[in-house]
Amino acid sequence: MTAALLMAEWTDDGHFVPLARFRKQCDADFVVGARYRLTTIEERSEASHRAYFATVAEGWANLPEGQAERFPTPDHLRKFALIKCGFADERQIVCRSAAEATRLSAFIAPMDTYALVVARGSVVTVWTARSQSMRAMGKEEFLRSQAAVRELIASMIAVKPEELQQAGEAA
Repeated sequence: MTAALLMAEWTDDGHFVPLARFRKQCDADFVVGARYRLTTIEERSEASHRAYFATVAEGWANLPEGQAERFPTPDHLRKFALIKCGFADERQIVCRSAAEATRLSAFIAPMDTYALVVARGSVVTVWTARSQSMRAMGKEEFLRSQAAVRELIASMIAVKPEELQQAGEAA
């Protein structure tokens, strides 16, 4: 079975009917009479989604020189902000020594240039930003993460979050 997102309509007679363009996929993936778990994905506004990414890009373009070098792309900045704001997954590895932890963190860091990798003593901690895709993050959590990221980036460039949002929407 594929992990593709399928769309269906709930009919007046109490049935889920796949939209026409998904029927062939449903015929291939599902068995009549079998049970399947469904989940609801709240739709987000495409315009709001685009404005958010434009806001991040605007913040990135206005980073002070000292900070700009840390973030080669707007995505690096966005994922850093997600991690700093708590929208991240955290993993820890305990090593035999601080020297081993330092070597391991140097080995791990290039594997994901978006990850934050820190060695403290003999422990290596790796943070990776949570995906903000519509499938991975529901509407409410996306709005919370969007506001937190905008606030952090605004503080990095010394403007108010509203000013940064307006600049992103205008871009």
